[in-house]
Amino acid sequence: MRIVVALGGNALGNTPQEQLELVRATSRPIVDLIEAGHEVVLAHGNGPQVGMINLAMQIASESKSGMPEMPLPECGAMSQGYIGYHLQNALYEEMKKRNINIPVAAIATQVIVSSDDSAFSAPSKPIGLFYSEEKARQLELEKKWTLVEDAGRGWRRIVPSPKPVDIVEKESIRVLVERGHLVIAVGGGGIPVIEDNFRLLGVAAVIDKDFASAKLAEILDADYLIMLTGVDQVAIHYGKPNETWLSEISVTEAQQYIKEEHFAPGSMLPKVEAAISFAESKPGRKAMITSLEKAKAGIEGKTGTVISVSHS
Repeated sequence: MRIVVALGGNALGNTPQEQLELVRATSRPIVDLIEAGHEVVLAHGNGPQVGMINLAMQIASESKSGMPEMPLPECGAMSQGYIGYHLQNALYEEMKKRNINIPVAAIATQVIVSSDDSAFSAPSKPIGLFYSEEKARQLELEKKWTLVEDAGRGWRRIVPSPKPVDIVEKESIRVLVERGHLVIAVGGGGIPVIEDNFRLLGVAAVIDKDFASAKLAEILDADYLIMLTGVDQVAIHYGKPNETWLSEISVTEAQQYIKEEHFAPGSMLPKVEAAISFAESKPGRKAMITSLEKAKAGIEGKTGTVISVSHS
């Protein structure tokens, strides 16, 4: 079975040192799937990591060091590089321990978005430093940024979160997967680019990693999309006396739960929407939401929330 696994950026730690240790534990359930005979493609988030890189570059550019400002697409590319390196390292070690000889490759991935995406007129993803209102107004004029007040902590830049349209490196990824490589791709949702004649222009945006993972799974004709999170299953009426954990639901049921606003926009909602997108793309495809530790058990039908076009 071909499986695209989307790993949350928060599961990777907040510092390079912490991440290098955490990914060793993260690699075990991924290799469990490989050992069970599945063909795995790995995607990952980068929220804390790209935030750290962007913040460091921003502070440096605003100091007297003379360092130029680093654009957001380049910060995303940096995060793909160092997260990919750590994942490659940990997966290589874990597979060698089990006598599994599969090459691992992390691909710096550009993801095409549309310049007509409505997200560009409604930025929503906060990044970078907190500023005073006076400084925020100055930055809006000087840099043409959009800044908003963030929960009483100050003013912060927000950027668009457009939907993925296509993956530039899809053929390279496909060839490696078909030759039996373990590929790490669309890190952090991919580096967002817009097609302009023969050029690919990086844009200051953040693509949701679950939507990018669903697009990758669709392109690779995967059987399963697994989105890993902090809970074993999805719940409706979460945190209330009538809280209900879901094992298997149809796309229609999932869409109804979305209408009833059961899922938080910043956490579970994009996962459920991405699951629907993948499940609808071709008959027989399934998406699952579960925890990292329970990925293999989820495939075996023991836990997780499975979303498909229909269910028995």
